[in-house]
Amino acid sequence: MRRAKAVEVNEAESRILEQITRETRSRAGLVKRSQIIMGAASGLSITAQSKALGMERNSIQKWRERWQAGQASREAALETGKLREAIEQTLADAPRSGVPATFSPEQIVQIVGIACEQAQASGYPISHWTPKEVAHESSKRGIVTRISERQVGRFLKRG
Repeated sequence: MRRAKAVEVNEAESRILEQITRETRSRAGLVKRSQIIMGAASGLSITAQSKALGMERNSIQKWRERWQAGQASREAALETGKLREAIEQTLADAPRSGVPATFSPEQIVQIVGIACEQAQASGYPISHWTPKEVAHESSKRGIVTRISERQVGRFLKRG
């Protein structure tokens, strides 16, 4: 059975990790990750940490590896007095891509632009645009293939 690489934590890092776990304002994920690093530094195995923290072995391994990968940035931060920020950054969630936007900023500007025009100029027998007419006109002009009147209303509400 192979052993996990040792995780090294200097005295300053240890103090900050301990602070993070004790502060009531610390986010739960940050506290858990701090506990992982402190446990690893004290020599606990991944299996022991997995059982103690109720986490998957892969998650514990990932955070140990991230800690080791961030060593250089934490050393640089120690010299500038920003070690806590560097530790929090090392233990922060990676950005997630999420769902891509359905409408581009250009499309949104064009949709809002329609609402700024006179409705009669586009052949509508109304004095003011409603989201329903703006949605219809946006599709008619080819700005979007489809858009709900509710979505148009959200865009107009944002300004």
